[in-house]
Amino acid sequence: MTEQARNGILTDYNRPFIEQRADPYILHAPDGSYYFTASVPAYDRIVLRHTGDLYSLADAPDQTIWRKHETGDMSLHIWAPELHLIDGHWYIYYASSRQDDIWHLRPYVLECTGTDPMQDPWIERGRMQCAPEDIYSFRAFSLDATTFVAGGTRYFVWAEKVSVGIQISNLYIARMASPTQLSTAQVLLTTPDYDWERTGIWVNEGPAALIRNGRIFLTYSASSTGKEYCMGMLTADETADLTDPANWEKSRRPVLSSDREKGFFGPGHNSFTTLSDGRDVCVFHSRTYAEIEGDPLYDPNRHTMLMEVKWDAAGRPVFSYENMLHA
Repeated sequence: MTEQARNGILTDYNRPFIEQRADPYILHAPDGSYYFTASVPAYDRIVLRHTGDLYSLADAPDQTIWRKHETGDMSLHIWAPELHLIDGHWYIYYASSRQDDIWHLRPYVLECTGTDPMQDPWIERGRMQCAPEDIYSFRAFSLDATTFVAGGTRYFVWAEKVSVGIQISNLYIARMASPTQLSTAQVLLTTPDYDWERTGIWVNEGPAALIRNGRIFLTYSASSTGKEYCMGMLTADETADLTDPANWEKSRRPVLSSDREKGFFGPGHNSFTTLSDGRDVCVFHSRTYAEIEGDPLYDPNRHTMLMEVKWDAAGRPVFSYENMLHA
């Protein structure tokens, strides 16, 4: 346990699954094995772990599959990688900026040249491309991209700041033409409407999709990255046109937020995976203490946590610290 984590509020609930790994993403592969990736504290590379079962990821070694450039694009702030298997090919979506323009965040794509993402070489596919008629997407601070299939259509969802005013961060959605290009123009999915999305900075980011019971539940993170960070949720029918904002319902309150008694501070930027028996798991990061010295973005102790997702009588997910999972 790191010194700061040891000095935090440690409880029966908040023991980290993997220390110092923010923006965690776990993929339950078709062969039953598990892959893990996340932002590393130095923000300088992309790492993968691979094991036969979920809990073994906690002690598995990191395999570095790509490192940042020394200058130019992709030379700083390597953030929030996600591993996806699309039409038999492995891709990683991530955000990065430039040494000479540190907030020039844009989404990029890597592709594995073989079938083994741990051992086969990865190549850079460059910046994610918008649809030809789209004159807005990826022109400003853009990050936290995810992709999923619903109703037979593959979608791309990401966070992007508006390029004027106070530059609030919204979530946008579009259909995909290929793993590296969108086929439709961006549609605004959600903007920070509520006070709990506007603490410190007005933010919606970090989308993650969970599809069950004929519906899609899209969680996202809100507010600044300290103890105020929390998770919201959007809901739609799985077969609806998800690029129509009228088909989405936004929860009025966060679905997961800080809990001093149980020792969770700033939970967010989650993903979803499943246990071997099919039960759903929310993978998220959180700190074990509230007060942070300096910029929260550079505090290394956002730890990966696991929570089993329960379901209520209406078929909606329930996120509760009572359902934490530990290796």
